[in-house]
Amino acid sequence: MTKTFLKMHGLGNDFAIFDGREGAPLYLSTDAIRRLGDRHTGIGFDQMVIIDPPKSPQTDVFMKIFNNDGGEVGACGNVTRCVADILMRESGRSEVVIETVAGQLKAVRAGAGRVCVDMGKVRLGWQEIPLSSEQDTLSLNLTEGMLKSPVAVNVGNPHAVFFVQQLEDVPLEKFGPMIETHPLFPEKTNVEIVRIDSQEAVTMRVWERGVGITRACGTGACAVAVAAARRGLTGRKVRVTLEGGILDIEWRESDDHVLMTGEVAEVFSGTISTGFGL
Repeated sequence: MTKTFLKMHGLGNDFAIFDGREGAPLYLSTDAIRRLGDRHTGIGFDQMVIIDPPKSPQTDVFMKIFNNDGGEVGACGNVTRCVADILMRESGRSEVVIETVAGQLKAVRAGAGRVCVDMGKVRLGWQEIPLSSEQDTLSLNLTEGMLKSPVAVNVGNPHAVFFVQQLEDVPLEKFGPMIETHPLFPEKTNVEIVRIDSQEAVTMRVWERGVGITRACGTGACAVAVAAARRGLTGRKVRVTLEGGILDIEWRESDDHVLMTGEVAEVFSGTISTGFGL
């Protein structure tokens, strides 16, 4: 048995995307996902995705997302844009709805190779992040070295956003895993460090839960924009610069939905065989 996949990325945040809409349901064990995610002996990716038939009549597909450590996650903004691009190219339409365990996400063409995804409402209550104890999510009682008092945001997955003066001064490879696994976060957390450039622009780095440092993170960019606006450091529309490129984020005032717009790219296609546990 073999299975084809498509390798895509959004600003360097890269994915192996499998189509499970035809034939027997596709299942890969945690171990198989880890081996596929290895950049030396597998495909190499930040996340692996399986596109399944829709569960709800008003959606186009159901999308399952796994980090390269094999753990399933609820949301990934960059891969949602990539899958939306696949579906829109297939159908010739300019709008699709993708269902995930975190909810339904509407995506539309935004011109110049870009896709915009409505990530829905963010969750800001301490139980919604979730946290292990009640705290003000605008300023958590948490310090690791030079990082202190983050803003907690849930964008389908948890984020801890720290504001700093100089990104290069922060050893994210050291503090990222410490904060990710801190007892305050029972489901672990993504970690962002952010420099405010202006009322309309920020620059960030990210440590992704279950992955490590990545070149981009869509939900992380959304969390950063919301955190900055909540602190009064920016407006509700902000251009977020990541190591892999730029995302435009709007935290819409009318309904509190977060819109994320950015480029997607197809890299290559390939085939895996029974050696990876199909």
